[in-house]
Amino acid sequence: MKRLLPLFIILLSGCSCLFAQDNLHTVSILVKNADEKNALAGATVTIDSLNRTVVADSSGLAIFTNVPKGNYSITVTFIGFEEQKLMLTVPPLSTKPYEIFLEEGEEHHEEEVFVTATRLSRTIANIPTRIEVLSGEELAEKGNMRPGNLQMLLNETTGIQTQVTSPASANASIRIQGLDGRYTQILKDGFPLYAGFSGGLSIMQIAPLDLRQVEVIKGSASTLFGAGAIAGLVNLVSKVPTDEREISFLANATSAGGLDFSGFYSEKYGSLGLTVFGSRNSGSPFDPADIGLTAIPKFERYTINPRLFFYGNKTTANAGFSYITEDRLGGSVDYIKRGTDGYFEENNTDRFTTQLAINHRLTDKSTLNFKNSYSYFDRQLQVPSYQFKGLQKSSFSEFTFTHEREKADWIIGANFLTDDFEEEQQSADPLRNYHYNTYGIFVQNQWAPNNFLTLETGLRGDYVNEYGFELLPRISAMLRFTPQLTARIGGGFGYKTPTVFNEESERIQFQNILPINTSTTNNERSVGSNIDLNYRTTIGEIGFTINQLFFYTRLNKPLVLSNNGADSEFVNADGYIDTKGMETNLRLTYGDFKLFVGYTYADVNTHFDGSKEWFPLTARHRLNNVLMFEKDERLKIGLEAYYFSPQRLSDGALGKSYWIMGLMGEKVWEKFSLFINFENFTNTRQTRFDTIYTGAITNPVFRDIYAPLEGFVVNGGIKIRLSGN
Repeated sequence: MKRLLPLFIILLSGCSCLFAQDNLHTVSILVKNADEKNALAGATVTIDSLNRTVVADSSGLAIFTNVPKGNYSITVTFIGFEEQKLMLTVPPLSTKPYEIFLEEGEEHHEEEVFVTATRLSRTIANIPTRIEVLSGEELAEKGNMRPGNLQMLLNETTGIQTQVTSPASANASIRIQGLDGRYTQILKDGFPLYAGFSGGLSIMQIAPLDLRQVEVIKGSASTLFGAGAIAGLVNLVSKVPTDEREISFLANATSAGGLDFSGFYSEKYGSLGLTVFGSRNSGSPFDPADIGLTAIPKFERYTINPRLFFYGNKTTANAGFSYITEDRLGGSVDYIKRGTDGYFEENNTDRFTTQLAINHRLTDKSTLNFKNSYSYFDRQLQVPSYQFKGLQKSSFSEFTFTHEREKADWIIGANFLTDDFEEEQQSADPLRNYHYNTYGIFVQNQWAPNNFLTLETGLRGDYVNEYGFELLPRISAMLRFTPQLTARIGGGFGYKTPTVFNEESERIQFQNILPINTSTTNNERSVGSNIDLNYRTTIGEIGFTINQLFFYTRLNKPLVLSNNGADSEFVNADGYIDTKGMETNLRLTYGDFKLFVGYTYADVNTHFDGSKEWFPLTARHRLNNVLMFEKDERLKIGLEAYYFSPQRLSDGALGKSYWIMGLMGEKVWEKFSLFINFENFTNTRQTRFDTIYTGAITNPVFRDIYAPLEGFVVNGGIKIRLSGN
């Protein structure tokens, strides 16, 4: 009997193990996108009561082993999709995996906003052209920091730098991937309103309250809208009437003596709609370095912009105008405040534009579109012993035909641009007048033969009356390897028609610059390409997104300022400029926290007369860091840190590297919010570690401005939002 007892225990243990194994099961769960039916690799599946989590493999499959028999609540999540909870029975009734379909969530839809910069109104996730969009909360947060203009909003975007061209007036231009500001095309709702002379002071005169989003294309994009977009383009998209009435007000004050008041109204009235935007922005002379020169000039600006919308069965239309008037005075603080002798720079501008857009649907698949704009820009610039005054009148007209097919969309169009500049005679110097007419025809196609590939192609032909014909091909492709991993690759040609209006001439207030010699100059021409990879997934409870961009642009025979005795003139250089590098954008989300990290490497060089030199005022390394905390859309706190590596200056010197740090907060209620922003609280100023001028302060010769001048500035205010039917 004693010999049988151990054997009995062994048999009993074996039976227990067999019984236990019979009650443990393997469960397979296949997670898919509800719309596209694609597998969602990286989806997270959790059995709540067992506290067990599995991440789906590359085929979207999550496998649990040794699961006891029973009924379980499971949670399925994937970044950008709605969380789903459901009950699961173990053992499963079938040997096939459970299929779970996730719906796209609000966050996903926010990322996949519709963009218009390519004329094809598509979600950003389905366009082969790489487009970055600032919209929604991000646009509102950036707008809090500087509600009176776009400088801060654009300068804190990876790969974009706003370059101060006049320290006295605080004028600035936009540099994309290190190229001069004249190679960036700025559009308003697809209209080229800021070209040539009217590009002066443009980003300093546009308040962002009435903007729905800002679209940025980096790299050659002249095929889309014509001359100018060699480095890229920025499309400012206005708000339009929605089903709910919107009334918004913003009031802001700064420690530097600035005041901003803006208002926006939008409403639909049956087949009609209306938007009205108005603002008043002003600033006091501000000299934080106490050197007697303004870092922020004295200015006062007024803006009014009404638009009327019509909605018919087959035809929609909108028309409006914008008027901006500003007086801006910078330079000697004593001159501005007390009228004593001293250096000054005065700008008086009047900007008037009209816009008209008509869309008529011919069939369910075909649309005819017409657009027209007119721009009037009058600017008077005065410094001691010199005055420049000119008037630019320009117009833009465009017809397009759009045809949508099952797998391909076509756009065929033609446009006509006029650009007339007349300078008012102030001295015996020759006038810089010009008259350009540009005739363009173009065709665009977007073709999606399958879920893996989407191809976008374009061809434009432009004829400029003084400079002849330009042929501009362009191609972009989007490859979807998995729902989490996509790639875009593209390239195209670009060109820029010569004018005297650019960063170099702004720095010297157009003094002693001869007119463009159309018989000896040519269009500046470029070719560029880029490739980017985008990957997103979840790591536990952390959402992870990374975008990696590589770019290259070559600009042949660019215009450079050449000395000709006492005067200077712009001529085509014997050589080229190239910019190459990369941008890395990383986004992490965890609960109420979001971390954005952006890195830009831009290697920009001139290759003139067989000699290679580092292009001035381009930071080879730049780092953007933003940490945001947002609680239930009621409280927002953000910490920012930006790094700029040393830059080569025009005089051959090397600037210093520096950091800029900021802290912002906003408390949101249903109808209003209060915001405060501590911009550059480390008080980084070029005047703290370098000089900004040489010579006497009564007649300064300004050096390149590569770092902030205003230093630490606090601003804060209130936003009021009223909506309803």
